[in-house]
Amino acid sequence: MIFKAAIFDMDGLLLDTERICMHCFMEAGRLIGYAVDPNIYLACIGTNHARGKSILIEGHGKDFPYEEISALWSERYLEKILENPIPIKAGALELLRDIVESGTPIALATSTAYEHAQIKLRNSKLYDYFDFIIGGDQVANGKPDPEIYLKAAAELNVAPSNCVAFEDSENGVRAALAAGIYVVQVPDLVEPSKELKSMGHTILSSLGEFKWGNQQADKSNNYPHSAPDALTHAGF
Repeated sequence: MIFKAAIFDMDGLLLDTERICMHCFMEAGRLIGYAVDPNIYLACIGTNHARGKSILIEGHGKDFPYEEISALWSERYLEKILENPIPIKAGALELLRDIVESGTPIALATSTAYEHAQIKLRNSKLYDYFDFIIGGDQVANGKPDPEIYLKAAAELNVAPSNCVAFEDSENGVRAALAAGIYVVQVPDLVEPSKELKSMGHTILSSLGEFKWGNQQADKSNNYPHSAPDALTHAGF
């Protein structure tokens, strides 16, 4: 399969931010005396701010002090990730270089707000690999809704069926599949569910396993490893 464009997620796929984000949120809850359910938090991964807020409140109940926790989390998280380079995930830089060298356009479709996404990419020296960026604050419906991927394909002027999307989260995978885009998933904090594995996309251990020069998508849905237990790996 020859892809005419590539669309990447960012957090947890290109940049190792999800553990930092989760740690800061759980810590913010503890500091105000509220025990955030980590499993409810994990369901937010891959979504934008509005959908994540809805998931947290629905999961914890209407008395969940979202605004208080979110304000403290935001202060701590942004301090960590906006002023310092974020570690780049294994294989990410090499894959981006290969795609650029092939002359194939690349877009970023992230649930992170546009301004923050730019800062993260610039700090990690990845910004110049992308033809354009779409942030989670630039769409009405966050992942798993396909809006952000449909918008990215339209901006690239490439049919969704001729694009490949790289994702780490279930919400992101569902969004890209719903847009009609072929998906390569590299799980980060959460192992794909049995239902997700049955959807026919490619699941790899790292971005380094995908060789752009070959451009032969493996549709066997071979999943060679088990993703690390999210709570243990994140330090909970």
